[in-house]
Amino acid sequence: MFSKEASAQLRKTFWTSFGKSFPRKWLSYNTKIKGFSFKFYADTKQAMVCLDIASNDELKNLLLYEQLLSLKSILVTTYLPTAVFDEAYRLENGKVIKRIYVPYPEKFSIHNKDTWADVYAFFNEKMSQFELFYYEFEDFIKQAI
Repeated sequence: MFSKEASAQLRKTFWTSFGKSFPRKWLSYNTKIKGFSFKFYADTKQAMVCLDIASNDELKNLLLYEQLLSLKSILVTTYLPTAVFDEAYRLENGKVIKRIYVPYPEKFSIHNKDTWADVYAFFNEKMSQFELFYYEFEDFIKQAI
């Protein structure tokens, strides 16, 4: 069991170490689409790479999600076979968003440093694939809005 402060420090160390292990500029929020962002996620139970569709405009969210659904077979066949499409993903704060994500397939806890290296490699591989997919189909995705 970790104190709140120790847990926060461990999370900070996790993300800092990841940045040092893979020092590159990720696409993240630079998609040029408001509310459309790529994210890394890790907590005490799971890790994943995500594409979140979460603008304040629900119609825009729906149109973007439907555009991505039309590319689903390409995404899972060519880039990310284990991608999960969730049109009603509930965040910890209760907000419901549209999320496409690839979960880390092994048991994971951000508190267990022994799992970090494998998750870093997973993050690097899967987010790189997500970005390749996005760059390939960026113009098509943007046509939705």
